[in-house]
Amino acid sequence: MYDKLTGSGRAEKVKQLQAALASQQRFFTRASESKENITKASYEVAMLIAKHGKPFAEGAFIKDCVMKMVENICPEKKQEFMNVCLARNTVARRVEDISLDIQRQLGDRGGAFDYFSLACDESTDASDTAQLLIFLRGVDDNMNVTEELLDLKSLKGQTRGIDLFVSVCEAVDDMKLPWSKVSGIITDGAPAMAGERSGLSTLICNKVSEEAGNAIKLHCIIHQQALCAKHLKFDDVMKPVAKAINSIRSKALTHRQFQQFLRDIQAEYGDVIYHNDVRWLSRGSALQRFFSLKEEIGHFLGEKGQPMEELSDPVWLANLAFLVDITKHLNALNVNLQGKDAVVSQLYAHIKAFGTKLQLFQRHLSQTEPCTVHFPALKEVIGSFPQDNIGAQMKSYATAIASLSVEFNKRFRDFAVVEKDMLLFSSPFSVDHNDAPPQLQLELIELQCDDECRGKHQQCSLVDFYRQLDKSRFPEMRSFAKKMLSLFGSTYLCEQTFSVMNFNKNRLRSRMSDSHLRDILRISTTALKPDLASLLQSRSQYHPSH
Repeated sequence: MYDKLTGSGRAEKVKQLQAALASQQRFFTRASESKENITKASYEVAMLIAKHGKPFAEGAFIKDCVMKMVENICPEKKQEFMNVCLARNTVARRVEDISLDIQRQLGDRGGAFDYFSLACDESTDASDTAQLLIFLRGVDDNMNVTEELLDLKSLKGQTRGIDLFVSVCEAVDDMKLPWSKVSGIITDGAPAMAGERSGLSTLICNKVSEEAGNAIKLHCIIHQQALCAKHLKFDDVMKPVAKAINSIRSKALTHRQFQQFLRDIQAEYGDVIYHNDVRWLSRGSALQRFFSLKEEIGHFLGEKGQPMEELSDPVWLANLAFLVDITKHLNALNVNLQGKDAVVSQLYAHIKAFGTKLQLFQRHLSQTEPCTVHFPALKEVIGSFPQDNIGAQMKSYATAIASLSVEFNKRFRDFAVVEKDMLLFSSPFSVDHNDAPPQLQLELIELQCDDECRGKHQQCSLVDFYRQLDKSRFPEMRSFAKKMLSLFGSTYLCEQTFSVMNFNKNRLRSRMSDSHLRDILRISTTALKPDLASLLQSRSQYHPSH
């Protein structure tokens, strides 16, 4: 009886020990999960700080705000929130980790690219350091397009073409991307970028040729459009407009009085806009606003003893109206050319369409009875002064549009070189197979005779159409499509990222390191999601501040 009781007691004791061990294991599991969640939360906040351009030290302020909310809403959770470390150095380490993870993911994707192109641009930051942005646009076998920041290179010395070339080579080689897969490079028109002999584009294309590849060099389509827009000078209009705007806005008292005057008469707008040559859309906005407020501006300047005589000249007003209308059309084109993930053929289609519109405008204004249906501001001025012979100005406007059309044709010659390829890519069923490259002709004939493929081309997007093409039947057509898809049409991403750079590295944060600037820009521009689970697993400990 004693032995049985002893055996039963042992079994009970074993059960108790097992329960205690299980309870302890659950405790440590919950503690580990809690530490992991705390660390993950700090990563999430650090990523938001980087994306929104806030200083790393803002983490402490954010934590103070959160703690105040916790104290009032869920005080029992106070200790858990207290354990989330958002100190400056911790946030900096989190940002570095996230940037490295994004870079790792890009490297993994890069290994699957069949083609990729580069977009490069250089600008100076708040500390006078030349920063070279390098973006890549890659396409894999499934027609998935990736646009990401490859690297940011800080140049402390000269910024010659060879200096930029060395930096780009380092970025491509560090990512272990094969040069033979480079399909093209796009830059702005600066000599160091686009020089015929020693420009970055030329050196990159030569490098690709040495590696048995074939790359084309393009000049940013948005930059060229902006240069074309500047071809319309009309200084006799712009100088008086700029002088009037400056006289109103240069003095604080006059500016306040003008704003109050507009409020008193319930004007359509509340102020005039400065014009900035660097900001491509600003001239159109400034002219449009000035034209809308021309009567109010004339009345206000007259009261100030600074009458603007041009506002009573019908011919000058007609010139102003023409410039307002044509600049509005140019701005609309500029907006159509902007945006991420744009296909080069679609961008060039906007340019060709605008060239055709210019020919239409020229015909309309050259007629015996000019048609101003596409020039509403000009039509308004003509209607306001029917007795004046403003119609005589129409020929000069038609001449200005003809000159602008010539400038467009001259500027976009680099895109015209690949125009046939873009047409074949975007409209394979409307191209004569005899005009196609020899290696594509047989597959193009097969494609054009396949009614099912024709139907898919009409129903699907261009990317989806080529994605659905049979890999065994159309290998050359698919390869051609991947190369065309990989081309950048503009340096829009670079321009947009420079705005982010200037917002982050400003006169108050001029001591930001180049590596942290690169990390912030990579996080701010990426479409990839950081693998936080992988980051946490790779850590040896989950101490909240590490």
